[in-house]
Amino acid sequence: MEIRDATSKKMLWAGRIISGLVVLFLLFDSIIKVMRLDPAVEGTVEFGYNESVVFGIGLTLLVCTILYAIPRTAILGAILLTGYLGGATATQVRVEDPWFLQTCSQTLGSVGFLVKRCVLYQSAVSGGPQAARTLALSSPKPARP
Repeated sequence: MEIRDATSKKMLWAGRIISGLVVLFLLFDSIIKVMRLDPAVEGTVEFGYNESVVFGIGLTLLVCTILYAIPRTAILGAILLTGYLGGATATQVRVEDPWFLQTCSQTLGSVGFLVKRCVLYQSAVSGGPQAARTLALSSPKPARP
């Protein structure tokens, strides 16, 4: 699919960069939890959770992040990450911890996702049926008669 104007290309790359930074942050966070590194375990216990749930929390975040990073499953990943980060924000509010970082990462993830999708949608609408088929990343290609 060809993005037609320079502004759309810049917006697409801005969305990719923002999403990429969010994915890197979330991958780092999930991997240290899955590996049960001391900072992740200590932080989880400080929030009132049992040490035994650290691996499950990290694995959940890892799966959600991978789904978000793959274009075909990005919508599902964005929905799941919204739930995950909403729970993380609620936990921080419950223990009266600063929750700004959680809210920022969730907002940046949403902005990056929406910017990429809007640019691709606009390109598909202006590019005709072939571009629209290219945009439909999750739907199989129609069989030719």
